Amino acid sequence: MTSGQEKALEGVRVLEVCQIMAGPFCGALLGDMGADVIKVEKPNGGDDARHIGRYFSGGEGHGFMNLNRNKRSLAIDLKSEKGYALFLELAASADALIENFRPGTMERLGYGYEDLKRINPGLIYASISGYGHTGPYRERGGFDLVAQGLSSLMSFTGEPGRPPVKIPIPVCDLNAGIYTAFSILSAYIYKQRTGKGQKIDTALVDAGLGYTFWQASQFFPEGEVPTPRGSAHEMTAPYQAFKCSDGYLVLGAANQPNWVRVCKAIGREDFMDRDEYKTDKDRAGNYLALAEELNEVFVKKHRDEWLAILEKAEVPCGPILDMQEAFDHPQIQAREMAVEVDHPTAGRIKVLGLPPKLSETPGGVCRPSPLLGQHTNEILKEIGKSDEDIERLRSEGVLV
Repeated sequence: MTSGQEKALEGVRVLEVCQIMAGPFCGALLGDMGADVIKVEKPNGGDDARHIGRYFSGGEGHGFMNLNRNKRSLAIDLKSEKGYALFLELAASADALIENFRPGTMERLGYGYEDLKRINPGLIYASISGYGHTGPYRERGGFDLVAQGLSSLMSFTGEPGRPPVKIPIPVCDLNAGIYTAFSILSAYIYKQRTGKGQKIDTALVDAGLGYTFWQASQFFPEGEVPTPRGSAHEMTAPYQAFKCSDGYLVLGAANQPNWVRVCKAIGREDFMDRDEYKTDKDRAGNYLALAEELNEVFVKKHRDEWLAILEKAEVPCGPILDMQEAFDHPQIQAREMAVEVDHPTAGRIKVLGLPPKLSETPGGVCRPSPLLGQHTNEILKEIGKSDEDIERLRSEGVLV
């Protein structure tokens, strides 16, 4: 971000009472766009994501560093009487609150929506849970893997005839975070008009199922149950990965003009006259046979040779890169999808950049993930606490 440029959510205060993935991702999205995100953590260890993962630097997990940039940390014992009073003061000044505990947890502690609404009627209160706050499963805990199963995602992920496959990216967690961030901004616009806050209830299972647009369009008309197709598309073909002599490429011939270009580019114009491949519907119905024939063609040349041929013919295509190749790619580098920040204990580290680019109020990674309780003093002084007040609370075990 250019020095002096305003951020879109400057002045918006968000309390993030969350752990691990879905809630912290939602907070990160808002923080990236300039919101003041205060991460409220338990004094004994903080967010569990601080301590999980394969790689650590400066005592912090790299997964935590990615998910919690652009936030300040307040470590406070929410179960104590004085911690409760402090949190209510913070909630009174907040625009939004995000929590991702099992339904009923915040209510039992006295921090439910109805509790906080009484002191801040304009508060936008966003809850993320496995199954939501309604329905027979509402009291169950939620995990991305379980949500991928219940939402049907795993039933059509993987190769035909093989066991179900988990989508490696925690897609239900992340989708829930995105849906919730979108909902908070929608509610914030409504609040600007009316002064009213509201409660947002997002479920991981719903967030997974909500992305099944193509699969639902198979199921709703006549009850066709989607099944695994590997990298192939449900509705069109060829639209999948193909093996070359030295690697893989993906080919997106999702309409008739692109299909014609493919046939001409690979020297197989005869495919265009075959009844089983004439229309998009025909090709989708015979995608396995088509893929087999196309693989016999693609395996005869190197990947980059085919990409040059297909790109010249204006066929949508690309290589399948590993992560090293992806971050070394000039397009990815031009989009600044890896950025460096200075972490207080880990030193100079890389974290993911922001996918959306705003022309007038660009987001950015302006601060690294916080140490546990790093900003406790700073935040409490903003609500009028003195150094003496803070040190007394710390000596009583309310703060870290």
